[in-house]
Amino acid sequence: MPRPRRSFSAEFKAQIVLQLLSGEVSQAELCRKHSVNANLIANWKAAVLDRLHTVFEGDLANDAERVRIAELEQLVGRQAYELDVIKKASRLLSGPTTRNGRSS
Repeated sequence: MPRPRRSFSAEFKAQIVLQLLSGEVSQAELCRKHSVNANLIANWKAAVLDRLHTVFEGDLANDAERVRIAELEQLVGRQAYELDVIKKASRLLSGPTTRNGRSS
């Protein structure tokens, strides 16, 4: 009867690959300790190394987003200021108000 297929969490895989890359433990020791096939650990290691460059790409995207957010905040601030000026100018140009606060 075949063994049921096991699934491993992302945290477990990361821990195994980190131990392997740091040199704490050899691949053979990890295989014996966790009863995992050497090819499986090699695949996890290859996946980490393939995607390693993307770890630092997020910083550039975050910087660009922060710049865009700052630009939009400045635009909103300018538009709010312009709206206040227009409201005040409108009140001054509409003429005197009556007793109930409305213009005639």
